[in-house]
Amino acid sequence: MESTPQLRRLDLMLRTGCLLMENGADTSRTLRLMKRVALLYGIPEKHLHIYVNYNILMANLSYPDHSYTKFQRIEKHEINLNVIRELSILTMETVRQDCPPDVFEQHLDRIDNMKRQYSPWQVAIGGGLACGGFCVQFGGDWQAFFYASLAAMLGLRLREWLGRKGNNKYVNIGIVAFVSTLLAWIFGMISESIASAVPQLSALYSDTPWHALMACALFIVPGVPLINFISDMLSDFTQVGITRAVNTLAILIAMAFGIGFAIQVCGIDNFVRDLTMVPHHAYVTYMVAAAISAVGFSFIFNVPRHLLWVVAIGGIIAICTRNFVSLGPSSGNIGLDFGPIVGTFVGSVLVSVIVCSIVRRTHTPHQCLSIPSVIPMIPGVLMYRALFAFINMHGVVGEVTVAVNNAIQSSLIILCIALGVAIPNIFFRRMISPRREREMLENLIKRYQQQANEGED
Repeated sequence: MESTPQLRRLDLMLRTGCLLMENGADTSRTLRLMKRVALLYGIPEKHLHIYVNYNILMANLSYPDHSYTKFQRIEKHEINLNVIRELSILTMETVRQDCPPDVFEQHLDRIDNMKRQYSPWQVAIGGGLACGGFCVQFGGDWQAFFYASLAAMLGLRLREWLGRKGNNKYVNIGIVAFVSTLLAWIFGMISESIASAVPQLSALYSDTPWHALMACALFIVPGVPLINFISDMLSDFTQVGITRAVNTLAILIAMAFGIGFAIQVCGIDNFVRDLTMVPHHAYVTYMVAAAISAVGFSFIFNVPRHLLWVVAIGGIIAICTRNFVSLGPSSGNIGLDFGPIVGTFVGSVLVSVIVCSIVRRTHTPHQCLSIPSVIPMIPGVLMYRALFAFINMHGVVGEVTVAVNNAIQSSLIILCIALGVAIPNIFFRRMISPRREREMLENLIKRYQQQANEGED
């Protein structure tokens, strides 16, 4: 049938887009790589119409006398940056050398069935240490780092186990947030009791036990969907962006309920208003904590092992830049004292510019390096403290002010992270993409001419 080759090409294009959406790509990248596949296999762009939704992709190939339409459902939404990287490499290599549709489909099968770089226990350890790094960034000591890390590790393993049971993901998030927070509180209480009973073990005592409670559940914060939401809105993919935002809000609400319930069980008063997050560490400490957090989240996001050092340096640059710009004499720190919003924006822009300069050398998409580097700046505590404040209102004067202040601060910081990451990348893409597209077309034309000449011979 005449339609079979056309439908086959649409299948390959839709499957590529589906793999991207299922593994955490933003809509702009998904659409760009789908069009690249269409270009590779001779689908005329002027006749091609692509519709991207959060749960479904549609492609229509319309000619004056006939039309083909295909749908592809997106079955899951995970974060696997290695899949995004592999798909980007695959489409670029296909431009340079001939790759028949059958071979391209085999590569898609290979990418779809790739095992993750890290085992579940490695992910739990990495994510737990990332939360411990957050704890230190908030001003906690290294004992609190240990308790936050341990609670987060167990929470991550619980989340993985509940996920395999097929339970509702929002219920799972509430349970995991509750258990992680409760464990951090228990570890703090046990260490205090042991240090009091056995003076020789006083090193176990933490002067900042409540900081572990703030950080132990931050592996749940949907940092990638948050950044993708802003990126989609900036790129005019409003419908997908709003869906991501609603899903993110539901996750944060479930997280806030779980943490709030644990705080009530623990009997902690004024958790939202009185517990400060302003750190007073040396910058060497910030650097170590930032690298741990960035690399830990890279385990969760499945960043390739050989790129972990790049992400670690990116995290150090992001956090140290943010702290230097935002902190200052008013909080007893060294810095410019411009506040967290400006500091976050400057840190994100600097990381994004550096990543733009190395993406060609590392053969890695911008998103795969920039997002793990800036994730440690996500204001997870401010977000769930805002929700927690709204949930636990008792009519006391000032409650609404505290809740709204936390909500506005966290929203602006998220916006600055996304803008700081996106703006340099957009400018870089506009400068590089036209040249890259010309190179692709030239390579394809040469290949087609060579194939035509071989056919004549």
